[in-house]
Amino acid sequence: MFNLFRRPAPNLYVKQDDPQTYRVRVRTRAHGEVVEFRFTKGAHIGIDDDGNHMFRKPVVSPQHFDRGELLVQFDKKYNVTGVSGEGVDFVPMSEWED
Repeated sequence: MFNLFRRPAPNLYVKQDDPQTYRVRVRTRAHGEVVEFRFTKGAHIGIDDDGNHMFRKPVVSPQHFDRGELLVQFDKKYNVTGVSGEGVDFVPMSEWED
């Protein structure tokens, strides 16, 4: 009851496949299409103006061309500290069908 407005931990949405590679899945709000992103520390994760690590990516769904944006934030040791999105909802790893 007291955790009614608390957001789930961001590491429920981002899977680390190996020490360099991460995956995240989002569902577009317009049509519910699931889009997966695979990204690496060296090639895709950048640093913002405050020195924090982040992965920011525009989302375009393949069938309906729904648009959105996702943001995954990391600490300096590449632990996931936050996820946010515009026009998308993050799919928890418990719902992935791998």
